[in-house]
Amino acid sequence: MPAISREEVAGLAKLARLSVTEAELDTFAGQLDVILQSVARVGEIADAEIPPTSHAVPLTNVFREDVVRPGLTQEQALSGAPKSEDGRFRVPRILGEEA
Repeated sequence: MPAISREEVAGLAKLARLSVTEAELDTFAGQLDVILQSVARVGEIADAEIPPTSHAVPLTNVFREDVVRPGLTQEQALSGAPKSEDGRFRVPRILGEEA
């Protein structure tokens, strides 16, 4: 017996505000049934002795060490700017006055 009916698919489509045809209801019901059966199969195989994992293989952090390095001074950063004001970049207004 299918795990999901056409009526349930129609209800889900209505909740998702999707317009589906009668033919699509049959198609989606079959597809969702396959998905639900696959998930149920995984649930049957799952064992309390098997720890949950997020990856099939062990991963380690491959990022480099975070090292503080000197950066630009405020004056150096603003030196290439077309315009600056009060120690900040000055950019053209893109929003109207109503904001």
